[in-house]
Amino acid sequence: MAEEKREPTPLDTIRGVAPKLVQITEDVLFGDVWKRPNLSKRDRSLITVATLVALNRTEQLPFHLALALDNGLSEDELAEVITHLAFYSGWPTAVSAATIAKKVFEEHK
Repeated sequence: MAEEKREPTPLDTIRGVAPKLVQITEDVLFGDVWKRPNLSKRDRSLITVATLVALNRTEQLPFHLALALDNGLSEDELAEVITHLAFYSGWPTAVSAATIAKKVFEEHK
């Protein structure tokens, strides 16, 4: 049976450059922090997306928007987060995030 091919993740793109960073990200961030019981994955995604939008970290945003959808957030909820943050982090950050969200939502269907 043929193995299913997947898109490279952001971590895959830096694995050869910073292998220890990738290992810590996989083991500590996603292997421990994201699995802690006091916040759901859904809540962690909401917090992460909001932070990335507010800090204008657009390179990490597509991965985390897709993860947020996988973790139970709806497109409408994510759009509302982006709209809400326009007034706190600035209009340009929200417009950039909305542009990225549109593409992620289309690809995620």
